[in-house]
Amino acid sequence: MDIEKLYREYFSVVYKYVLSISRDSLTAEEITQETFFKALKRIDKFRGESSVSVWLCQIAKNAYCDLVKQRDRYEELTDEAGEPQGSIEGDWIAKADIKAVHRILHQLPEPYKEVFSLRIFRDLSFSDIGDLFGKSDSWARVTFYRARLKIKEEMENG
Repeated sequence: MDIEKLYREYFSVVYKYVLSISRDSLTAEEITQETFFKALKRIDKFRGESSVSVWLCQIAKNAYCDLVKQRDRYEELTDEAGEPQGSIEGDWIAKADIKAVHRILHQLPEPYKEVFSLRIFRDLSFSDIGDLFGKSDSWARVTFYRARLKIKEEMENG
């Protein structure tokens, strides 16, 4: 499959689909571009079980959902004045200075830094995090918990 041909034939279909769900032309353009980038990387996995347009629109839908999750996570962490808000992992971060959390986070050793970032800022499930590291979801939970404790200790100490 030629990606340039796909792009020419299906750009409009994908763009209009994303525009219909996002109601924002800039978002639709961004997601459409990302869709074709992802399609290029996954073209060998297209099995033809659906039409190309359905396959591309599914990629676009997933990319849009990921963007919405990222935006929601950011809005959850900061309100209109830039003050910290609550998160799914507890309201301790609501009281924390976000910059201080980031400074402490960057000082953490791996895998704590990565696991914490994936959970809080990318909203990945423990199962997904475990898969990324080739470990169990229990490992991801424990690692996240330890990272959170380290950050809390640093925040309390100064």
